[in-house]
Amino acid sequence: MSLFLGKIHFWLYNKILWTEKIEEDVMKWAEDKGLPADKWAGQNSEKYGASMGKEPLENIIDTSNIHGWLQERIESAELRQASLVTLILSEDMSYKNELLELFRRQGESAAAAYQDKPATPEEIFNALNDFILEGMPCDRVNEVMSSNEKEFVWRTTTCLHTPYWERVNGDIKHFYDLRREWVTAFVNAIDHDYQYSTASDGVHRIERR
Repeated sequence: MSLFLGKIHFWLYNKILWTEKIEEDVMKWAEDKGLPADKWAGQNSEKYGASMGKEPLENIIDTSNIHGWLQERIESAELRQASLVTLILSEDMSYKNELLELFRRQGESAAAAYQDKPATPEEIFNALNDFILEGMPCDRVNEVMSSNEKEFVWRTTTCLHTPYWERVNGDIKHFYDLRREWVTAFVNAIDHDYQYSTASDGVHRIERR
């Protein structure tokens, strides 16, 4: 295993931090609702590992096992998020609408944070993948189906998220509903001329309106 950090490691670390930012936003919302947010946070940290707290990557990573360390951080972040959403919806399913709004706002926030203006559908897709987690780069879960100046189409060939939701006795449908809200907001905010859509067969599109 390499002892040196490369650009791809910082890129992946930043994606994990964005996932943890959603977790922070949801925790704050739950606290404002009078839900036992602190209790849930403690339980999730104990079971699945604590968040990284925005520490610089070079200060906390195990350089003797870079790949394994990053994989563990992905699993930890995904499990905490799956558990938190599942706990919230077990209290009241109507909270889902407010969670969807939280994810929408965070998608818009991510688009606002993106510094380079994408010029094509493929560039918007690449921008999107600077933020959302789809496992390690070597997992290659997205298969490009077509790309031109009007649309970019890809298929998700495998779901890496279901095992996390099954582990917390959650429903993966909630993950995809929240993810869809986030991505739709991101694409619309980064360029109003484009829109995102997805189908039940795992095919996704970013296309000009």
